[in-house]
Amino acid sequence: MMQFFGKPVCQGIAIGPVALLKKQENQVPRRQVCDPEAEIEKFHAANIQAKAQLQTLYDKTLKEVGASGAAIFEAHQMILEDESFLAFIHNAIRADLVNASYAVSKTGEHFAKMFADMDDDSMKDKAADIKDISQRLIGILEKSGEAELSATDPFILVADDLSPSETVQIDKEKLLAIVTVHGSVNSHTAILARTMNIPAVIGAPLNLDAIQDKTMVVVDGFTGSVTLDPDEKLCAHAKKRVKEELEKENLLKELKGKETVTRNGRTIHLCANVHNISDVESALENDAEGIGLFRSEFLYLGRNDFPTEEEQFQAYKQVAQLMAGKNVIIRTMDIGADKQADYFHLDREANPALGYRAIRICLKQPDIFKTQLRALLRATCFGNISILYPMITSTEEVKRIFEIVKETQTELDQAGIAYRHPLQGVMIETPAAVMISDDLAKLADFFSIGANDLTQYTLAIDRQNQRLEDFFNPHHKAILRMIQMATQNAHKQGKWVGICGELAADLELTKEFVHMGVDELSVAPSKILKIRKIIREMNG
Repeated sequence: MMQFFGKPVCQGIAIGPVALLKKQENQVPRRQVCDPEAEIEKFHAANIQAKAQLQTLYDKTLKEVGASGAAIFEAHQMILEDESFLAFIHNAIRADLVNASYAVSKTGEHFAKMFADMDDDSMKDKAADIKDISQRLIGILEKSGEAELSATDPFILVADDLSPSETVQIDKEKLLAIVTVHGSVNSHTAILARTMNIPAVIGAPLNLDAIQDKTMVVVDGFTGSVTLDPDEKLCAHAKKRVKEELEKENLLKELKGKETVTRNGRTIHLCANVHNISDVESALENDAEGIGLFRSEFLYLGRNDFPTEEEQFQAYKQVAQLMAGKNVIIRTMDIGADKQADYFHLDREANPALGYRAIRICLKQPDIFKTQLRALLRATCFGNISILYPMITSTEEVKRIFEIVKETQTELDQAGIAYRHPLQGVMIETPAAVMISDDLAKLADFFSIGANDLTQYTLAIDRQNQRLEDFFNPHHKAILRMIQMATQNAHKQGKWVGICGELAADLELTKEFVHMGVDELSVAPSKILKIRKIIREMNG
């Protein structure tokens, strides 16, 4: 019996046989070509085929995992359209008279190294995307196979690392857990594991050459332990814990249809965060009391041009209708920072998290903003829609937003288009917004606290930087005091307060949020029943 420890990225217990993911090493030969233009044509054909493969992966992931997981493949498709990436390959073929697969290999190495050498860890993650795309193109050009997985029965996947493509193509019905030697808690693999709710441990110092397929292993997604060849006692304990976790899930299902209310009668609105229609179905399945955050920016990602007013209207209308009168809070687009769309033509910024993003784009380019507002206002006739504005730092911004909303309403009036007047809220995700929350509460109808960005800006820590993971502490007293302050200021003006994002789903803080007076928690659909259980068992 050998035990190793890595970083747990998704909770759960699993016991089963190892299935090693054996990667095919693409040995890319350098060949001289006489007709570089013909070679470029071969590359373009491979590029088209790669895009088709990625679209298939996107559709599969969207159906099985949801928009947050599928967005990875949108990003990969954008790399295949990146002018710098394409130009580098073309130049290598023409200047060196080499075959397309060799040019792709060298281009991939160049760009991957460039991103890997950057200080920003979100850029380091992009190096893995470049490698994944390059290997896909080379595999098509050289007609080589993809990674092989030797497993027919339920298995625990063990690999050096996983690309998003490999993770998504695994048979989820048989996958018990994931263990990798490399990776980060914010890697694509970790994100997909959490989204699929599969126990996962990364960074386990395993010697893969010394591990055989079908070796029994116990994976503890709570502690990060990985035990090879467990003895009978540990196996029996693991099986007992697996059974207990399953029983807990079944007990939680009994909470469906029940109120989220404390023992002494305090009601908390328990809502879901969603990206698209498939997420709404998951929210309903898990008995969400509304949509606390619809991330509209995902309608803008993975496209070559802006979504039209009609496209947005149909999306918002469908969400509102599916929720059948329950409140649906739609956040206006939060493009920028780590969510990029090339057709916005945003300049590269040294610190994009502090740059041109979200409401700043809307206020600087009101034509884009008005298109979204028209779609949102039109959709209000089909359900209970509220509008939420991100990245607020001043009352002047809110006043200007309301002016633009009124201008848009006047345009709809003149065109004879019906709409209702929605509630309008602001996100509290900057220290500035917290400090002036007393003034903001006089303007806005409600607050929604975005704890991830609030933590980032308050602690001066890039939440994408893996080196700072130990310093990124959303439980910091400063963050909790800011949430308390914003809540108190909202209540003084008779306004309600919600928390959205990962912190709202932190079970260690649920009771504290209720005692603070927070009115709404909006979380991933899979967390709803767990939080309802805690609230129903506490005194408010």
